[in-house]
Amino acid sequence: MAESSARTEARSRIRTDRPHTARIWNYWLGGKDNYPVDQEAGDRIRTLHPGIGEYALADRKFLGRAVRHLVAEQGVRQFLDIGTGLPTADNTHEVAQRLAPESRVVYVDNDPIVLAHAEALLTSAPEGRTAYLDEDLRDTDSILGQAAHTLDLTRPVALVLLGVVIFVEEDEEAYGIVRRLVDALPAGSHLVLSHTITRPDMPDVDAAVAFWNENGTPKLTQRTPGAVARFFDGMELLPPGVVSCNRWRPDEAGSDAEPPAEVAMFGGVARKV
Repeated sequence: MAESSARTEARSRIRTDRPHTARIWNYWLGGKDNYPVDQEAGDRIRTLHPGIGEYALADRKFLGRAVRHLVAEQGVRQFLDIGTGLPTADNTHEVAQRLAPESRVVYVDNDPIVLAHAEALLTSAPEGRTAYLDEDLRDTDSILGQAAHTLDLTRPVALVLLGVVIFVEEDEEAYGIVRRLVDALPAGSHLVLSHTITRPDMPDVDAAVAFWNENGTPKLTQRTPGAVARFFDGMELLPPGVVSCNRWRPDEAGSDAEPPAEVAMFGGVARKV
C-alpha cells in the first residue's frame, strides 16, 4: 500500500466517538488535534487529578532535555523513538538536529491517529534523515529490521520509550520487550524511558487512571518507581537516576534551587556498557 493510501486508510479507522489517549495528551499540551470527546474526558481526568496537565508537560520537557544531553554530552546521533504520539513542538528530530543536523531519527507508532499526522515527523534537516514506521511496540524484530534502513545499528542509538510501556499490562512482557530492544543495540547506546507511577501519596493519580481505563482507549498500567527503575537493569543510569520527569536535570536547577514538585510521570536515562 502506498504511503498516502496508508494514511488515508488510517484516517478511516480513527474513532471520534470515544476519547483516545494520544488526543487527550495533545489537548493537555495545548494542541489542536483532538475532539470534544477528548476534551471532555481530559477535563474530567483533570478534575480527578488537577496536576495531570503538568506531568504531560513535564514528560515533554524531559524528552527535550534528555535528547539535548545525549547529543551535546554523549555524542549520540541516532534515535529510535517508539510510541511517538502525535507530533507537537520540539519533536525528537527537531531537538537533535538543532544541535547536530546530521542526526537520524526513526519514529514508531501503531496508532492510526499518529500515522495520519506522520508527515509532520518527516521534516528532517537536509544533512540528517527521519523515517516513520507503522508498527506495534511488541513487534521488536520488525521494528529493528526496518529501522536498520535508516539507522546504523552497529553504532550507538538512543532508544526512546516515553509513556509507551504503560500500555503493556504484564510486567514480564513489558520488561522483555525493552530488554530485546536494548540487547539489539551496541555498547554506548542509551535508553530514555518514562512511565506513569503509582505511589501511596498520590491517590488522585490512581483515581484518574481508573477513570481512564473505564472510559478511554487504550488502557494503561501504572507501576511503582521501583518497578520503573527495573527497566534499566544492567545499564549505567545517568544521574540523577529514575526520578520525577521534571526533576531530571531541570534547566533552571542550581545548587540552591528548590526542586520542582514531583509529578506522577517518572523517567530516567541509562547507558549500555
